[in-house]
Amino acid sequence: MGEDKHATNGAETDIDRQFVNALARGLELLRCFQPGKAYLTNADLARETGLPKPTVSRLTYTLKKLGYLEYSESMGKYLLASGVLGLGYSMLANLDVRNVARPAMQELAEYSRVSVAIGVRDRLGMIYVETCRSSARVTLRLDVGSRIPIATTSMGKALLCGMPQDERDEMLDQIRRADKESWPRIKSDIERAFEHYEQHGFCVAMGEWQPEIRAVGVPLLGVGGEKQMAFNCGGPAYLLAHDKLQTDLGPRLLALVRNVEKTMGRPG
Repeated sequence: MGEDKHATNGAETDIDRQFVNALARGLELLRCFQPGKAYLTNADLARETGLPKPTVSRLTYTLKKLGYLEYSESMGKYLLASGVLGLGYSMLANLDVRNVARPAMQELAEYSRVSVAIGVRDRLGMIYVETCRSSARVTLRLDVGSRIPIATTSMGKALLCGMPQDERDEMLDQIRRADKESWPRIKSDIERAFEHYEQHGFCVAMGEWQPEIRAVGVPLLGVGGEKQMAFNCGGPAYLLAHDKLQTDLGPRLLALVRNVEKTMGRPG
């Protein structure tokens, strides 16, 4: 499902005098460097963002001077520099939930023989900020920094279920606008996820994102200072029958997340 690249840069920013367009454009350039797109030219960046090439050239020059981009003379392309890594590391280091949850996550990963992860929302996706894998050879190979969609994953649907109604409605509208053709199917699946969450406290994904992957997801609720987050436990479909997810791993992940919330001070 494609994302609305300008989901957070709507018409309201045109009349917001506090909004710095030059800064926003520079950050949009940095977002273009994704897995599989490590090296990009100014022309690539102009095509990705829709910005004029002269504007892109000025922005890449500035970002290079600031240490957020490097330029490969041999390839004639830009790549992310260590300044971006420094920002990302600082963000991860300040996420207390990772330290609180990690021991229990690893224990569940070993029990389930698959992976357990924490993700934070980024526009219409979730980015992994912590992962724990089992020692089994076969497991889900998604590392910190991996990105998955909100609309079709257990982690993303769990996040939607944990949102206040107004934020959820806004997010659903963004998902609809980003993929109008698939929206009827996505909407139906999300509605089923809401019903399941109301009954059981977790969401289940049975291959909606990738047919070979199944998972359960639980949102992190009511923890002050933390970003919009959710946990998942998932792996290859042949290891995770629906009954195992529904009656075993779902309740275990729910208990794990509630214990994390309690430890971090969520009111009981």
